[in-house]
Amino acid sequence: MSARSEKIWNYVILTVMALIVLWPVGTFIAAAVSPDRAGRPSADLQWGNFATAWTNADFARSMTVSLTITVVVVIVGTVLALLGGYAFGVLGVVGDRVLFPVILLGMMISLEAIIVPLYYQFRSLGLTDSLLGVILIHVGMGVPFGVFWMRAAFRALPRAIFESAEMDGAGPLRMLWSIAVPNLMPAVYTFILLSFMWTWNDYFLSLVFLHGDNQTATVALGVFQGRYVTQINLMAAGGLIVAAPVLILYVIFQRRFISGMLAGAIKE
Repeated sequence: MSARSEKIWNYVILTVMALIVLWPVGTFIAAAVSPDRAGRPSADLQWGNFATAWTNADFARSMTVSLTITVVVVIVGTVLALLGGYAFGVLGVVGDRVLFPVILLGMMISLEAIIVPLYYQFRSLGLTDSLLGVILIHVGMGVPFGVFWMRAAFRALPRAIFESAEMDGAGPLRMLWSIAVPNLMPAVYTFILLSFMWTWNDYFLSLVFLHGDNQTATVALGVFQGRYVTQINLMAAGGLIVAAPVLILYVIFQRRFISGMLAGAIKE
């Protein structure tokens, strides 16, 4: 097979695969703008479905709650992941052979397995139906992966750059923020995007811990879909509204996300 034929076949295969992946997305969008309750595609697009879903589900309030939780979790989690990854990957923490596996243990614990004792513990502390309580849980569940991810990224950097900076009189924090972080931005962007996605899409934790005015967007979407279960077009419009922040963030950072994922496949 010639190089030209191989290139054509590659494009054909990739085009077919893209159509297979995008077809459900296209039908979902078509259902969201359909004037028909059953969501059947129509030439008469009803963009007002988004406004109706936004108003009836009170997404303005719930998405503000979700955005508050997600932004705080991403900021705090990213800082802790950088500090932890730097400590384990560059500085060499005393007892890291024991401490690091303990941190990784947090990645293996299922939320469903600890949700009941966690709820009673947080209730005794007055942190149920509180944004702070949910933020603390999300940070606690996300940091183990963040430390693991950033440790691998730090260990991929040449050791010589830290030794040179140390000889020039740079302290640990100066080496972290001025030397390491600028070289690790793809990995940082990837963690930010993953953390944002995981926190924003959370349903189970928010359903258990938050009620009333503290309802998140995913829970509000579940309530909305329960009320409009026969109106597929409004359900689809509501789903797109809730998914929009993650989609927008991914579109903006997709190149950095891909490069960060590729950089994650590095040797320990």
